[in-house]
Amino acid sequence: MPCRLQPGFWIAAAVLCLPAIAAAQSQRVSDLRVGKVLVAPRNAPDPAFAESVILLAQFDKNGALGLMINHRTRVPLSRVLEQLKAANNRSDPVYLGGPVELEAVMALLKSSAAPEKAPPVMPGIYLISTRSTLEKALTAGAAPGDFHVYVGYCGWSSGQLENEVKLGGWYVFAGDAGLIFDSEPGSLWSRLIEQTEQRFAGTAPPLVNAIGNSRMPVMAR
Repeated sequence: MPCRLQPGFWIAAAVLCLPAIAAAQSQRVSDLRVGKVLVAPRNAPDPAFAESVILLAQFDKNGALGLMINHRTRVPLSRVLEQLKAANNRSDPVYLGGPVELEAVMALLKSSAAPEKAPPVMPGIYLISTRSTLEKALTAGAAPGDFHVYVGYCGWSSGQLENEVKLGGWYVFAGDAGLIFDSEPGSLWSRLIEQTEQRFAGTAPPLVNAIGNSRMPVMAR
């Protein structure tokens, strides 16, 4: 389950310079798996996912869960995690992980050692979804460049994401630390989509208005 704090903590309204821009891998359903990155096309029909870059943190027969990695807010961790003493002096910003359950808190940590109760999303990158593991990462002084905290997430019910990919609703990229912890997340989507459109010009299937209209939340397990 995602880490949860009391209602006074969550923000309801907080609402790449990559070494080399990664090439879009495909628009194939068979390429969907944990650690892949989804990039929304320009004409994404669901405004909640417009210009989004999403890391798939969970993906199985029951559905999928992802975190938007390119929506950095101006709200510091000290405000969002005010119930955690270890976050008192943290001025690095929280990220908006998605439109589902803004009281849910998760984090991504780059580490050479596997944290307890934090499954890997790719080698060296771990998903933190429990309060105790989040506190340990903060107490250990995880650096802002290796540690991002997210409120909310993106969720798909069983088969829903696969259907959206079939309809051309997402480009699938291979994920890496450079994408996840990009220093300029605000321009990440535009940089990736420009590269992607050049590769897939004229090959994408048409989008349908139904994409996103029935998205169901998927809880972290």
